[in-house]
Amino acid sequence: MLHRGRVIAALEDKAARFAGYETGVGDARRAYEEALEDVAGMSRAEIDACLAPIPSPGARPTAEHDRKGLIVPFQQRWENHEQAREWAKGVLFGVSTVAVDGSQIPPSKEISVPVGAVQIGWFVNPHDARGEYVKDVAFEILAPDELAQDQGSSRGQDVLGFPDRWVNARRFLGECGKLVTLMEEAKDGPVKPVCFFDGSLVISFAQHMEPALQREYVGAVTTLLAASDRHRVPLVGYIDGSYARDLTAMVEHLVDGRREPSLSDGSLLRPRMSWGDRSTAFICARDDAVKQRYYEGLAFVYLSTTAEGLPARLEVPRWVLEDGQLDHVVDVVRAECVVGNGYPYALETADAVAVITQRDRERFYRVFQEFAGRVGLPLQFNRKAISKRRRRA
Repeated sequence: MLHRGRVIAALEDKAARFAGYETGVGDARRAYEEALEDVAGMSRAEIDACLAPIPSPGARPTAEHDRKGLIVPFQQRWENHEQAREWAKGVLFGVSTVAVDGSQIPPSKEISVPVGAVQIGWFVNPHDARGEYVKDVAFEILAPDELAQDQGSSRGQDVLGFPDRWVNARRFLGECGKLVTLMEEAKDGPVKPVCFFDGSLVISFAQHMEPALQREYVGAVTTLLAASDRHRVPLVGYIDGSYARDLTAMVEHLVDGRREPSLSDGSLLRPRMSWGDRSTAFICARDDAVKQRYYEGLAFVYLSTTAEGLPARLEVPRWVLEDGQLDHVVDVVRAECVVGNGYPYALETADAVAVITQRDRERFYRVFQEFAGRVGLPLQFNRKAISKRRRRA
């Protein structure tokens, strides 16, 4: 049990440290904001010349930099939410939005036989006069040998040492694969849909994985980007309240090399943005251990979707920018956020379709226990793990 009084006392004991941290971050933020102002005054050619010797400076400017500056204001203003929804309805009418999300059940230490599951959900909304839409899921069981394939063993104790790794990968691959399928189905339509991917297309998180698993993630993303390019179907990687530092890293390279890791792109841009404003587009040039060449095929912008929080980061294939479709795609995202009250409705719905709750997990294990009995699979339960979970519920 957590004792509130002791928590308060412990916090008060460290109050000076928290205050010192906030003061230091505030000073650094002001210095970065001044540096960002200097960068905004430079031309694209000047920035490119300064960054030329640096292989991965975090970000590189696009042609928008000279034409639009650092922030592109949103011109629409409304007196109430009803007017905002009418605007959103007009933007979305006749434009399909497609979103995919996933959920998973990792192997549990409570049972002796490793079993996992992945559920991929999708939502396709044509926004037409008929008002019809598609919500559906695909469910996949992961058997012991599939859970162990990245370790070269099917023994249960090996799998349970890393309960989430391969299940997470199968979910990621499933989400990318389903989006590819939906793009292919929509490729011949008169109006191409806008497809939403929940998360970043820049997979820096994969740098901590072994090479074989890292290749799986990279392969899934590059296949997805290739499908978007081939079919000319816009794709948006949506990151809510991103803490990425690509633009911040570029500023560090251009000014004096100062570095404050706690500052993100969003925290620097937020004071300059009102609802609906976006940053100009930048090309991703992130320096991470993955260092994939496909990064340079991605553009990113920051979009203010709430009055208080950090702006969202939108990652799109570079062709969307070069084909002049970026403004249309960003308007679709704005409209989805109006309908979803600050978060894209399509992604919100896909998440609701795909989610596996704790009750669902309990139901899954009961079904698995029944299955094990029918096929003669010996199944044992770890009573200590079950007891701890029940006590902590």
